[in-house]
Amino acid sequence: MKTFTEAQVASLSGLSVGSQVSKKDLQDASDLLVRSGLFAKVTYKYDTHNDAVTLTFHVEESPRLRVVYDNLPWYSDSELNDAIRKDLPFFDGTLPEGGTVVELAGNSLAAFLAAHGSQAEIQHFVLADPLSDGSVQQLQVAGLSQKVASMEFSDPTLKSNRAVQQHLSEIVGKPYSRLAIDLFLLESIRPIYLQTGNLRAKIGPSEVRLSGNPNQKLPAEIPVYVPCEPGPVYQWKGAEWSGNSAVSTETLNAALGMKAGDVANGMNIEGGWDRARNAYGHLGYLEAALNPVAVYDDRAHTVSYKISIVEGRQYRYNAMTVTGMSLAGERMIRDAWSIKPGDVLDKVYFERFLTQLESHREAIFRDLPVHYDAVGHWLQTEPAKGTVDVLLDFK
Repeated sequence: MKTFTEAQVASLSGLSVGSQVSKKDLQDASDLLVRSGLFAKVTYKYDTHNDAVTLTFHVEESPRLRVVYDNLPWYSDSELNDAIRKDLPFFDGTLPEGGTVVELAGNSLAAFLAAHGSQAEIQHFVLADPLSDGSVQQLQVAGLSQKVASMEFSDPTLKSNRAVQQHLSEIVGKPYSRLAIDLFLLESIRPIYLQTGNLRAKIGPSEVRLSGNPNQKLPAEIPVYVPCEPGPVYQWKGAEWSGNSAVSTETLNAALGMKAGDVANGMNIEGGWDRARNAYGHLGYLEAALNPVAVYDDRAHTVSYKISIVEGRQYRYNAMTVTGMSLAGERMIRDAWSIKPGDVLDKVYFERFLTQLESHREAIFRDLPVHYDAVGHWLQTEPAKGTVDVLLDFK
């Protein structure tokens, strides 16, 4: 047991010291713990002495996800956490993917809102975390009509940036959603800083600045404020590669396309990693993994990278399987495919081939009428043999 105390597990089981229990009651208590979602596995054993029962639970806790409140802008996270903690004293800002405790947390928020004059249904969703790896448990009000009235930034350079102003329509006037705002900052604002070498810019978290009595009717429009600290502009110092034998250091440096003293354009750097992976993909290294680690010199305002590479093995083309296509269409696909069995599987060529199938069909099928909406595609590797099959499924 990692998180819960014995008293908390006992409370969650629904049993209390001194109460009469049967074997069914013990099994029901075990089932209740599993249904909570907090425990992936629950077993128990009991000993009897005279008319007393000593019960021991062995529990394996379930993974828990960070809770985010998507569209409750009128209250701070701490207020909402406290509202849940009234019913779930062990609540620490995380919940399991599902189970009764997630429902209880939603009910607690609904009761909190009702006490403040708002009747609302609380929904919960497990979503990919837009700001980091992993997932989050998102709690939100169903059918919220409030919209983002404006978005202001503390950094004056953003206020006058044309690209920012062009992108604001993607968020202003739309339903208020913290998830949407986080994605907007990540996808539309962060690249602006990266391009100018502000690699360590701090963006957000966004704030809602409402005035007036929170117990009165909620405003229809929500003003959003985003604190931003650009930080210093960094210059490129260089890259140090390790683990590369199939692709030369010169080729990898050329893929980055920068020289010492250049502004460290973060978007170019990220594109450089993709080009380096493509250099491996050209040679059939389908599983090559790059692990770049930035090394900042905050006194000189330079950045260099140490990139460790795990190349994996080289794969050669074995065969192609085509489903969902007419015989005539399949013949034209195979005629257009230029890699022969035993040749190195050029992943970049494969991706270009897919682009033709999806967007430039005439390049492959010429005048043949074909009808499909999507192309499912897989590279099925056989590591022991170093071979790969191409699978295409037309739908």
